[in-house]
Amino acid sequence: MSSPFALWRALLAGAALAMLVMTASAQEYPHKTIKLVVPYPPAGATDFVGRIMAQKLAIALGQAVVVENRGGAAGSIGAAAVARAPADGYTLLMGALSSHTISAALYGAAVGFDIDKSFAPVSIVAKVPLVVVVNPALKANSLAELIAMARANPGGVSIASSGNGSPQHLASELFQHLAGVKMLHVPYKGSGPALADLVAGHVQVMIDTVVSCQPFVKAGNLRALATATHDPVDALPGVPTAAQAGLKDFEVSSMFGIVAPAGTPAPVIAKLNAALKKILALQDVKDHLLGQGMVAAYTTPEGAAQAISEDSARWTKVIRDGNIKSD
Repeated sequence: MSSPFALWRALLAGAALAMLVMTASAQEYPHKTIKLVVPYPPAGATDFVGRIMAQKLAIALGQAVVVENRGGAAGSIGAAAVARAPADGYTLLMGALSSHTISAALYGAAVGFDIDKSFAPVSIVAKVPLVVVVNPALKANSLAELIAMARANPGGVSIASSGNGSPQHLASELFQHLAGVKMLHVPYKGSGPALADLVAGHVQVMIDTVVSCQPFVKAGNLRALATATHDPVDALPGVPTAAQAGLKDFEVSSMFGIVAPAGTPAPVIAKLNAALKKILALQDVKDHLLGQGMVAAYTTPEGAAQAISEDSARWTKVIRDGNIKSD
């Protein structure tokens, strides 16, 4: 019978060997094509970011990075597929992370992944700021005036969204909670029809992405009252932040990031993160993202994990407090 000491020594030797194999594997990484799953159809915002990241990662890593569009179930099908993939760094998710955290909070285990446990975050790569806009016919020229109007007439001011459970919907719920008002939620099937009805005056208020609203604001079809950001947005000169307009803590953005399956070796995550750090510092990448209303946003893996966790906690609370149900 082996002595306890011999058994312990064998276990240590096995662990050391496993570590050597993992380190050697990470040093060789990548030695084959990397698949970057975009969990939505082509031509959307996530696809746009994913194709930029894939192109630049291929150059940085010296290996092909191909985008695979795997849409369905508001991004959950593609995300769940990555969660089940081998944890070797060759299958990654280009996630619309705010949408994934919301879906996880709304549907629970039905989404096929655990937002906190199924993935190894690599980095946040971009954020899309949101802005509060109103139809110009509404007699509210500032955020303070809008809040006063809504307080004086509970449920009498209508606020559109791109659908029940969408980031825009939850942003509007958070806005109402922080402002202490109750507005009439009017959900649409996407931002396009919602903004069209807002411009037409069928609804009065909406909180949507800067990239979606900017053309209407520039044309004078909508009035921007405040951005849901820490700092003013260059694309909307003269528009204050919510805090500057008198509403504290209303900072919301749609967040995009790259994650790997949980259990992916730390050296592989570190190599991918180092590449993304350099990529997101490139001026052409910043300019391409800014052209679509996005802001480059590098983080460490730990920073990405914290951002996802905070996003998840925020939206879970908003959903619970607002008793929000999916369509």
